[in-house]
Amino acid sequence: MSQPLDVKVPLLEFSDVHAHYGPVEALRAVNVHIHEGEIVSLIGANGAGKTTLLSSIFGAPRASSGRILHRGEDISQAPTNRISRRGIALVPEGRQIYQEMTVEENMMMGTTPIGMDHFAEDRAAMFELFPRLKERRNQMAGTMSGGEQQMLAIARAMMARPELILFDEPSLGLAPLVVKRVFEVLSEIAAMGKTIFLVEQNANHALRLSQRAYVMVNGKIHLSGESAALLDNEDVRKAYLGLH
Repeated sequence: MSQPLDVKVPLLEFSDVHAHYGPVEALRAVNVHIHEGEIVSLIGANGAGKTTLLSSIFGAPRASSGRILHRGEDISQAPTNRISRRGIALVPEGRQIYQEMTVEENMMMGTTPIGMDHFAEDRAAMFELFPRLKERRNQMAGTMSGGEQQMLAIARAMMARPELILFDEPSLGLAPLVVKRVFEVLSEIAAMGKTIFLVEQNANHALRLSQRAYVMVNGKIHLSGESAALLDNEDVRKAYLGLH
């Protein structure tokens, strides 16, 4: 008699998730899964519900039905701080760094879920990844350029030693050369063994970086598949890549 196949539990899974802002349904029967070591992207137009999907992991908004699972455990109703301590970090849209703190103080804030035991070691690793941050370690974060602030937001998230990093529109508002560097950094972070869930309006960059992708329309998953296949999908090319 043959042995049953070993089915690997996803690192993160949305199972038939619905979520609301008051009476407005923002997520509709969302099914998404991300396995350890993957880069998975979520693309879609502005207002499609992409940021809401990421925010629902941390309970803002809470899933009104369905389940959000981390390593098979339902975290749909778990407190936000407990979710952070599970090894999930968010690089938020618009960076949301602490403007009145120095670069180094922002990095200290990133250690909140795990404490300061590894601060010196991890700070050195981030300064190697982002030499500009080392140069500006004592500078007020709010006085830096948008690209530098994005690098700081990434470094701050990495200071929590997450296994899964959620990136919400990391290229937003940045110059093309800086966008190119941001995506290089994401590739380097993946090479460190991190799992990445990337929400991004720049579909071309996102699909070229990720292995798999989902397309969201009006709070619902419209398409999913291998990123390379979606790059060649005529509907995706017309709607999100500006190609015909």
